[in-house]
Amino acid sequence: MITYHRTTTDEELKEILALQQVNLSINISDEEKLKEGFVTLKHDLDILKKMNDACAHCIAKIDGKTIGFALSMLQSFKKDVPLLIPMFNRVDEILESEKLSSKYVVMGQVCIDKNQRGKGVFKGLYAYMAREMKDDYDSIITEVDVKNIRSLNAHKSVGFKLLKKYVSNNQLWEIIILDL
Repeated sequence: MITYHRTTTDEELKEILALQQVNLSINISDEEKLKEGFVTLKHDLDILKKMNDACAHCIAKIDGKTIGFALSMLQSFKKDVPLLIPMFNRVDEILESEKLSSKYVVMGQVCIDKNQRGKGVFKGLYAYMAREMKDDYDSIITEVDVKNIRSLNAHKSVGFKLLKKYVSNNQLWEIIILDL
């Protein structure tokens, strides 16, 4: 049975890092990236813990083992992950120009164990995250590499809408939003 939680222990954070490592784009083949999707950023325990202390990450577990995660990143961490600075800058510009609420949380990365994909974990994880965040935030915002077709389709299936496409580090990204 799948259960959903907020991370509370260093062991859970280490399980997130292990799952992240297996699914990093640099660690999988181009064929697997196309079929299964991938994660781009590699975090370390220190930054993951700081992010978690500010806004606990959401995880999916089976028999006590983490099988999926959605990282929470507040705006205050904008400068702590240099690769995400362009996204934060773009998000701030969009929200201001569109007169949208700036009360958002960034979903910093989502990943499901390969053996658990296609079983509703992704949807369950986002449903849980939305319930957990709705009292404090108006939306969840993230960005997805347009080459990550599986991830884009999965996000659209749970209600994310396109805010803007932009190029950063020679990659085309879609900034997407889920209203809470």
